[in-house]
Amino acid sequence: MAEEVQMHSGSSSGSDAVSGPIRRVLLISAGASHSVALLSGSVVCSWGRGEDGQLGHGDAEDRFSPTQLSALDGHEIVSVTSGADHTTAYSESQLQVYSWGWGDFGRLGHGNSSDLFTPQPIKALQGLRIKQIACGDSHCLAVTMEGEVQSWGRNQNGQLGLGNTEDSLVPRKIEAFQGISVKMVAAGAEHTAAVTEDGELYGWGWGRYGNLGLGDRDDRLVPGKVSTIQGEKMVLVACGWRHTISVSSSGSIYTYGWSKYGQLGHGDFEDHLIPQKLEALREHRISQISGGWRHTMAVTADGKLYGWGWNKFGQVGVGNNVDHCSPVQVKFPLDQKVVNISCGWRHTLAVTERQNVFSWGRGTNGQLGHGDSVDRNIPKIIEALSMDGSSGQHIEASKVDVSSEKAWVSPTERYAVVPNENSAEPFGHNGNDVNVPETDVKRIKI
Repeated sequence: MAEEVQMHSGSSSGSDAVSGPIRRVLLISAGASHSVALLSGSVVCSWGRGEDGQLGHGDAEDRFSPTQLSALDGHEIVSVTSGADHTTAYSESQLQVYSWGWGDFGRLGHGNSSDLFTPQPIKALQGLRIKQIACGDSHCLAVTMEGEVQSWGRNQNGQLGLGNTEDSLVPRKIEAFQGISVKMVAAGAEHTAAVTEDGELYGWGWGRYGNLGLGDRDDRLVPGKVSTIQGEKMVLVACGWRHTISVSSSGSIYTYGWSKYGQLGHGDFEDHLIPQKLEALREHRISQISGGWRHTMAVTADGKLYGWGWNKFGQVGVGNNVDHCSPVQVKFPLDQKVVNISCGWRHTLAVTERQNVFSWGRGTNGQLGHGDSVDRNIPKIIEALSMDGSSGQHIEASKVDVSSEKAWVSPTERYAVVPNENSAEPFGHNGNDVNVPETDVKRIKI
């Protein structure tokens, strides 16, 4: 039983602190600019960018400290997964998947493209026993306990694996895996990877940089099997934005795809079209991996953390802002061992064996959880979630009355539609949104 301690009851930014027992952080998940954590007692916290509702607090406000997602209290949540600008959670007892945040392209799975500011159940998945959920930039997948895969959301490059390029507003079963039991899936920006119970590796979707591991740069509309790597069976897979990472049963790590920023870790900046063993970590047995937008993290069996790739905001966590094309060890106070890792687009989260949560990288929207918007290039403890926090665990509770808020927001209320070539230029606060490529058929925020 957790030690009972009294938490501080001060308030800040319209939130009250929650008092109660110290809660262990069970899972963390980082999105593009937001973060989510699952604590013991099925408490879900979120913080960071909230513009698209991805925090689930019923509003569009950023949160600079972990805030309890009260809408999920009592739902017995056992997993949380962040997409770029949306989030999912699963209740094992209710056999229900919830989603919220940016709804464009149907990535929330509710049959429309509306944004959601509070968690809502995905009706099409009701009653399924879910083993794992993966969320990419604009698409999601769920693996059932039976090894079947459901996918939904954006599909312009076939990343849903359904054999076409039509977006799917609701979850659909990937028929190509009929008779094949899938262990886990991973979702990148526009591609997807999977490992089967038999240790086979698959890739599909957008493949321009070799990120499918199939030896070419072609897209695939259905899962394609990656050639056996030296007879090794795969047990883990993760996707960065346009690169892929896998781990074999022997603990070896393989990377492939885009490497402009060194995110493959092979000591160069060359793309690889098939999985290549990461020789720099050959002496280590890898137990966990995570891919960011352009950086990669790996945890060894003895709890050491290594990072490499794009490091403009310090997201690799090694005390500088220089890109690294080979793995560099990330250091923690008291040499704490890492037990959980998650890469966001420009920030990284880690949980240590001492039940402390650390974050580093981009902090502009509060996604680091330190109460400010400062970037950091070495791990900093999130006081509010950590056993060794100087003031004890201090989790804020949102005051938003979610029952009085409008949960569904239609696209026309929040966005201007990107015009076609015959229309006037799209507009935003200061002209075009710089985060939206000109060639991307995507709504521009106003």
